Amino acid sequence: MKQEASYFEGKEPVLIYIAKKLRDALRLEAVLNEAGVDYGVEADEYRAGVIFRTVRAGAFFYVLGETLPAAQDVMRRNGYQPYEGPPPNVG
Repeated sequence: MKQEASYFEGKEPVLIYIAKKLRDALRLEAVLNEAGVDYGVEADEYRAGVIFRTVRAGAFFYVLGETLPAAQDVMRRNGYQPYEGPPPNVG
C-alpha cells in the first residue's frame, strides 16, 4: 500500500523503479497495492541520453529493505524490471 514519507523516517528506503511515464507509474501502483506491498513514490528528476543529455521528471518508487525481495518478485511477475544498482544521478 502507498505510504507517506513519515513511514520511511529513520529507515533506509531502497529504490525499486523509476517510472518515466504516468501510465506506467499508475499501473505499478495498482500492481503493488493489489499485492499488499508497502511502498513510497515521489516525483524527481533523472538524467537521460548519451550524446544529448536531458533532465526529465519521473516517479521514483521505494520500499524498505525487508520488503525488497517480495516487491521485486511482484514486479517481475507483472512485467516490470526492478531497478538494481547504485542510486541514479538525480536532479
